[in-house]
Order: sequence, then structure tokens, then C-alpha cells
Amino acid sequence: MNTQDFLLELGCEELPPKSLQHLSNALTYNLTTEFDKLKLSYSSVESFATPRRLAVLVNDLQLQQNNQTIERKGPLISEIDKAIEGFAKSCGVTKNVLTQKAFGKTQYYFFTKQQIGLKTIDLLESIVNTAIQNIPIAKPMRWSNLDTYFVRPIHWLIMMLGSDVVPALIMGLISSNITRGLRFTGECIFDISCAKDYQKTLLEKAQIEVNFDMRKAIIRKQIIQIAQNNNATAVIDELLLDEVCALVEYPCAFSGSFSSKFLDIPKEVLISVMKSHQKYFHMLDMNGNLMPSFISVANIESSDLSVIIDGNERVIRPRLSDSEFFWIQDKAYTLEFRLDRLNQVLFMKSLGSMGDKAKRIEILSGYIAGVIGANVKDSSRAGLLCKSDLVTDMVGEFADLQGIMGGYYALNDGENKAVSVAISEHYQPKFSGDYLPNTSEGLVVSIADKLDTITGIFGIGQDPTGSKDPYALRRMALGVLRIILESKFHINLKELISKSLNAHLSVVNTNKANDIYQFMMERLRAYYKKHQVSMQVFDAVLAVCPESPYDFHLRVRALNTFTNNQELENLIKINKRITNILKNCSELSIKVDDSVLIETAEKTLFKATKILAKRISNSINYTKNMKELIAIKGMIDEFFDKVMVNTDDVVLRQARLNLINWVRSLFLSVADISYLA
Repeated sequence: MNTQDFLLELGCEELPPKSLQHLSNALTYNLTTEFDKLKLSYSSVESFATPRRLAVLVNDLQLQQNNQTIERKGPLISEIDKAIEGFAKSCGVTKNVLTQKAFGKTQYYFFTKQQIGLKTIDLLESIVNTAIQNIPIAKPMRWSNLDTYFVRPIHWLIMMLGSDVVPALIMGLISSNITRGLRFTGECIFDISCAKDYQKTLLEKAQIEVNFDMRKAIIRKQIIQIAQNNNATAVIDELLLDEVCALVEYPCAFSGSFSSKFLDIPKEVLISVMKSHQKYFHMLDMNGNLMPSFISVANIESSDLSVIIDGNERVIRPRLSDSEFFWIQDKAYTLEFRLDRLNQVLFMKSLGSMGDKAKRIEILSGYIAGVIGANVKDSSRAGLLCKSDLVTDMVGEFADLQGIMGGYYALNDGENKAVSVAISEHYQPKFSGDYLPNTSEGLVVSIADKLDTITGIFGIGQDPTGSKDPYALRRMALGVLRIILESKFHINLKELISKSLNAHLSVVNTNKANDIYQFMMERLRAYYKKHQVSMQVFDAVLAVCPESPYDFHLRVRALNTFTNNQELENLIKINKRITNILKNCSELSIKVDDSVLIETAEKTLFKATKILAKRISNSINYTKNMKELIAIKGMIDEFFDKVMVNTDDVVLRQARLNLINWVRSLFLSVADISYLA
């Protein structure tokens, strides 16, 4: 089979950095999908992406499709001639060309022909055009007088098989083997002589590393080296590194500095200015303190780097000056004073203002703190003030600092440290895998804030549907559950939901409590699925409806320990047997009249059950409880072997039914293990 390497390069104006990898992956996927559809084989695929180009190298692409035998099944041989002739005509032949073959036990007419495989070079124009058109783009652009759309205007196109150009006209561009380097240095325009040498050629002639991961590694190495030269440690945020890598083709890292007077501003503000606005990496000294310096990455190697450094220092200076001004201005007014302004900020239609939300969080925080044993006064105070920083100038400019700045302003106002810390961390966890608040009061306010949003939006009928969750309620619900589970809070979730619902305005439907509970249980299901817990175990615990998520967790953990235990499998069978006996019985009880019991086996089981019931009553050590249940398995077996439950003696029969119902109730004190069958 003949093969050649195929190269596709789209040369564009600067692509959006946060979408670069997505665009590259989509182009590669679409291209290989088209090859797979046409049954064109290849050995491997390489993706390349820089700010000005998307490229794909397909190694050992098959140069011609394999010949195929195409067969169509027609009508029965007993069909009327008109139907048979119609089938033949649809195949472009006459009836006598058709063959007769058995299909199952019946004879049919078939049409068979050999199709010669098409040459790959003749298919590539259509393949590439389809691959480009199928890239999902949120805001496509048009340019020139063309009717085509893409994320940015495309200025050159390379399509090569080996060393040959593939003739094609795509998006108004004629394919060639000519690419472009950097705008202001090196060779600006040059040829690619061979598809497989694409990466090597760009590196040699333009110093451009087109492989995203390799370029990212180069940038990381440069940043670390510059930090070492400054006797510092660079803090490398991976998302920022990805974005910077998507902004440069020829990375050249350098360091700059700013006045140390700006270190009086909270460090989170300085870091936000450097990361979010300037795409800089910050440095820490040997003691872990923020340094008045930064690392940036240029897209060119300058003969006079001081010019670039000076330019970057001049750009960051006014941003830091603005931040300093906001910091000084905001400290002039307390968070409590700003509560009136919160009343002018709409939280959501039908749910009142942010001031209303703050009051609800205050009430709910006090309630939760009382349940879990946190400081009620500090929790309530933090709940009331936690949204006040939304109307400060600093948060108005740096939205990602909400909560964090509230903590600083609370300290400035003279609030105690517990209140300050709770305010600063109440948004956590912000995303899956994020850290939880470190203090009890922070955990309390975080639960209250998230639950207030969940219950309010559910209460006005805006709950998530299918894959749509515009208010991120699933993320919030998971955050609440993570806090309760990982902090080991014994709290009744149903009561908490009702408490939150009742704190809202009258337009909120307070009958939504069960819907919200079920929604959160589905989030809990997703949590356990991610942690490799059997869904049968989850359903077994859900069936007995524990009201505390942490109690739920203890049951799941205990049951999951015994899932591969042979004794548990025997208990499942016994439980099923008990269920079958009891399913048509009424007036059951767990109160057993042991005076009527006559058989040794049933008396033994009664005594064991009585002792076990006392031992596991109110116990949340469900692992131990399961071991205790497994320990009486032999007595249950002996009971069923030697005792006739459905005896003619009505009183004795009722006592025996109540006994096994009592045994089953002990099983249900952990979970409904019938779900594990």
C-alpha cells in the first residue's frame, strides 16, 4: 500500500488565545474523522498550533482507497416483474445482470459491483473543507468579499502530500507550500520542501516552535531560570501558562519590576493585576513573600531587551496606581455602611436585592452554626457582611477578588478575625476540586450562600433542565455536599432546605423542598460515581432516606467495605427471603411476644436480635453494625431450616413474622441491602 505524509496548515490572523487548543483539537479530530469515513488509513497524527497558524501532519496517509465490492439486496425472486425491473433500473442495469442468492431461507435478487478506490489527492480538497467547516466557532468572522466564515481571517493555506502541493481552492485561497515566519525578524516567507519536515523547517528558518506542548515547556524553563537569576520562585499558574503559550510563537521571557510602595496593597490585588490584565507571572522571595517584580514573555528576541522591559513597567505602573487609589478610597467606608447600597443591587428578579440576600444568609448562617457548633455570632455577622464588597471600587474593577477584598475590609473596619476570614473564603469551593474554607464560620457562610441561591432559583421555577444550568446550581449543590461530607457535619439536609426556602420572599414556592432534595441527591450520586463507589451501594443507602448527607456517607462507606464479602451475599439472600415472606403480610410489628415461641432456633434468634438491637441502637458506626449483622447470619439460617413461619397457630405465626420483621428492620438501619442483589 502506497502512503505519504499529508500536511495541512491554515495561516491566520492572531487566533483567540483561550480557544487555540480547542480549535487545534477540533481541526485534527474533524480531519481524522473524514479520513476514517472514507476508509483511508494512516499511522499517526500530529497537531500544531501557534497564534498565527493551525496545522496537522498526518503520517503515512493511504494514497488510494481500497477497491470495494458493493452489494444491494433487492426483491424476492417471486415478486412481480415490474418490481424486479424497477430495482434493476435503480441500480443502472437490466434484470439479467442481477444475481439470485439466499438470504436466510429465502431467495432474493442481488446487485453486485466492484467499485474502484478513489485517489486520496482527489478527495483532499473536500475533506479539508469539511473539516474546517465543522469546527465549532461561537463568533465566526467574515472578511473581504468572501461568503466563508472562520474564527479569524485566513491568509495562507498549505496542503502537501510528501513534497507535492495538493491542488485545492479553500476559503478563497489556493493551496501552496509557502508559509510565513515572524513579522519583524528572520525569514518572513519561505517554502516547506517536505511535509514531514514542517516542524523542523519552521524552527530552523523562523525560530518558531509550532508544537504547543514543546513551546509551553520552553516558556516554563525560561520562567524558572529567570526566577532563579532573581533568587526567587516563580508561581506558574497552568491556565496562565497555556494562555501565554497561545500568545507567542517565539517566546523570550524577561523580568521587570515596580515600586515596592505598592506592596502595601493586598497581594491578591497585585497578583490579579499581573495575571489577569498583563499576563505576567509573579515571584516570591525565599520567605514566600510577594516581590515587587514580574516575569513576562515577549514574542520576539530583541537586540535591546531594556526597551521591552521599560515598556512593560510603564504599562503596569498606572494599573497599580489605580488599585492603590481604590484600596484607599474603599477603606473610608465600612462594610456595614455599604449594606444600604446593597439594597440597590438586584440579586435576581423575584428574589429581591443583594441586601435581601445578605439578610437571608445572616439568618441561615446563625441556624447552621448552632447545629454544627460553630460560633453563632461570628457566623451571622460574616453572613450579613459577606456581600458588601460587591459595591466597592476594587471589586468593581477586579471581580475575581470578591470575598477576598471583603475579608481585608472587615479587618480594616475592626471586625474580628473569624468574621474576616469567613467573608474572604465563603465563595469556596468555586469549582470541582477547589479547596474548602478553612474555618468553621467560613464553611457555615459558604453553605448558607450557596443554598440560598439554590433554593431561591428552584423556588421561582428556574431549576436546571437537561444539560442547561445557567446559574451553576449543580456546582453549588456539589460544593454544599462536599463541605458537609468532608467537614463531617451532622446536619439534616431536608430541614436545612426548608429553612432556606422559608426565608425567601412570598413569591418563592416553598413546596419545592423535595425537588431540591432530589436534585442534591443526584449531585451526591455523581460525587460517589467519581469516587468509584458502586451505584448499587448508593441506591441501597438512598432507599432508607438518611436525612444527613454525612450520615449517608458513613453508610455508603461501610456498605462499600463489604461489597465483595461472601457473607454479605448470603445476607442479601436471607433478606430477600424475609422480604418475600413479609410482602403480603399486614399488621407487622417489631414487638415480639417471646412467651409463645417454642422452638430453640427461634428463641436463640430472638435473644440474639434483642442484644443486637440494643448494641446498634443509635450507633453510627455502620461498619461495626454490618459486622454485627453478619455475625447472626448462622442463627437466621438455622431459624429458616428448623422453624415453620406460616404455622396454623395464629398467635405463634404472628410472633414469628414479627421476629423476622424485626431482623429485617435491623438490616434497614444501615441500608436496604436488597439493592445489592
